[in-house]
Amino acid sequence: MATLEIHDLHVSVEAENGPREILKGVDLTIKQGETHAVMGPNGSGKSTLAYSLAGHPKYTVTGGTVTLDGEDVLEMSVDERARAGVFLAMQYPVEVPGVSVSNFLRTSATAVRGEAPKLRTWVKEVREAMEQLQMDPAFAERNVNEGFSGGEKKRHEILQLELLKPKIAILDETDSGLDVDALRVVSEGVNRVRESGEVGTLLITHYTRILRYIKPDFVHVFANGRIAESGGAELADKLENEGYESYVKGGASA
Repeated sequence: MATLEIHDLHVSVEAENGPREILKGVDLTIKQGETHAVMGPNGSGKSTLAYSLAGHPKYTVTGGTVTLDGEDVLEMSVDERARAGVFLAMQYPVEVPGVSVSNFLRTSATAVRGEAPKLRTWVKEVREAMEQLQMDPAFAERNVNEGFSGGEKKRHEILQLELLKPKIAILDETDSGLDVDALRVVSEGVNRVRESGEVGTLLITHYTRILRYIKPDFVHVFANGRIAESGGAELADKLENEGYESYVKGGASA
């Protein structure tokens, strides 16, 4: 069973007055088959956690460890992390002019699987996944995310998730900018991957609405750069009713 272990993680970014610490000692363990929801206000460090795990060069790890099945993730390059089974669905997916969706997906699958998927079975696999996500097959020949709506970009992220089958999926505010119908379709895609029991999911969000579709095993409240409280799905209901104010004030006073 694959396990991602984060221990006492500290991360800084460069600011005008020098390095500014964003993550201040994060401890979290995610196992294959588990779904962890990380919730918190803007500026609490949730996205910093996601991008640090993926290896974004903007973020500097100043302390702590991250391991996947005992292997040091922080020593891996971005592509090595992806091949090891770490997947990031971005909050703001970028456009990649000149690269078609079909080429991007097959190249990614080849890198992750270690060999090129057989063309006939691959085309069928992609077509079926696109149908389930209610994506027009014509999108396969368009440039990656170029001219896509917000909902189309998010569906493309989940299409990658379904086809690449990572060990650990980090979903950074996948619900951001989605209408009700798109949220349902995207959530169904995430749930199809979860049903395999082979993926550990880290779901980062502000709101509880996506948790009506994707039921977490664990909920963590993120405030002031660390996990302030952890619990079961009932913790999300508490946050819906009470908000984050008590966590933010508590961290500030500490």
